[in-house]
Amino acid sequence: MQIRTWLIAIWTLAAVAAVGAEIPIAEAETVGMSSDRLLRIDTAMHRHIEAGNIQGAVTAVARRGRVVHFKAYGMMNVEAETPMSRDAIFIMMSSTKPVLGVAAMMMIEEGLIRPNDPVTDYIPEFAEMEVAVLKEPADEDISPFFFDRQNPPEHRLVPAETPITIEHLLTHTSGLASGGLGSMQAQRRERESLASYIPTLGTSILDFQPGSRWTYSGGTGLDVVARIIEIVSGMPYNEFVQTRIFDPLDMKDTHYNVPASKTDRRVVIQGVDMSRFDRETAYYSGSYGLSSTARDYLHFEQMLANGGELFGNRLLGSRSVEMFASNHVGDLFGGFTQSAQGQGFGYTVAVVLDPITANSRRSAGAFGWGGAFGTRSWTDPAEELTGVLMLQQPHPGAQYDFENAVRQAIVD
Repeated sequence: MQIRTWLIAIWTLAAVAAVGAEIPIAEAETVGMSSDRLLRIDTAMHRHIEAGNIQGAVTAVARRGRVVHFKAYGMMNVEAETPMSRDAIFIMMSSTKPVLGVAAMMMIEEGLIRPNDPVTDYIPEFAEMEVAVLKEPADEDISPFFFDRQNPPEHRLVPAETPITIEHLLTHTSGLASGGLGSMQAQRRERESLASYIPTLGTSILDFQPGSRWTYSGGTGLDVVARIIEIVSGMPYNEFVQTRIFDPLDMKDTHYNVPASKTDRRVVIQGVDMSRFDRETAYYSGSYGLSSTARDYLHFEQMLANGGELFGNRLLGSRSVEMFASNHVGDLFGGFTQSAQGQGFGYTVAVVLDPITANSRRSAGAFGWGGAFGTRSWTDPAEELTGVLMLQQPHPGAQYDFENAVRQAIVD
């Protein structure tokens, strides 16, 4: 307890040093970008707003540690005719996941967990898990996207050949709750807290043998890692990310439960009942649940671009950032369509391996992730660049056009 109190005091002092910290602003030309070409971001966002594809956006770009673009477009609340503001608060959905990835890397650095550790080392209920496979042809792989979910094919259960590891969970190769045959048999359980919910997953049926496929565990797999972080750190997960990540990076508007004083800054998504997002929760997911701003996520990405440090606070060593952003799944990553090429997957982030094959506007080695409502952020080490796109309508055209506009503005 004394050690934990001492560590919290150190993290608090670091956070105090970061309060009010901002990434410096610079003219685009001083960091090898074109101011005129960055205006194409404006053109693209206005075009998508006028077409009704999105109601608004906040966009931010930094290069070589300097902010060169930060703008708001469209409406924060269409019905109330409230213009979008740069400090608008967005629902991040799966953009929450890279925060969990950084938290896990911290625990790996400190030797409290190892990537190849079986989950059973921390949560014994995960012993003796089983995998659902087709009855005929025996054990043939089947993607969860290619069967009738109302009438799943006949299947049987076989023992898991290898235990689920922390790395399986971080890379979505565990087979846990990834929408396949095993997931079809899941029973609804209340998610009151990580401590009460995660052990119940030990009775889950896996969708495939751990390590054999990449299939997204959108709302569950990373929550297991969040619970392991609670166990080894001795801190509730929400306190961990607050004191170890948000405070040192001055991510002052990033919350699981948005304070009442800030709810008027939340983007009201047209056609969506927002009340469900304002209910207070004690289930602090590593997979989803955060609300945040473009500024805060630019701070997060800039820390990664700097090799793990920002505002004088080092969260990770530079080699740990490299490990976080390296491809850990070989050729298993095919994205949500199972057909994407030229990409790999690191610890909670997709990684560009070949930008031409991937048809990506990012460089080889760039990494990042996004959320179901359209948020997207990435770090491009080769270009010393970070980008943040905040949307609340997941429009692929707007996402592509933003990244394309950023890419073509690089002139040096």
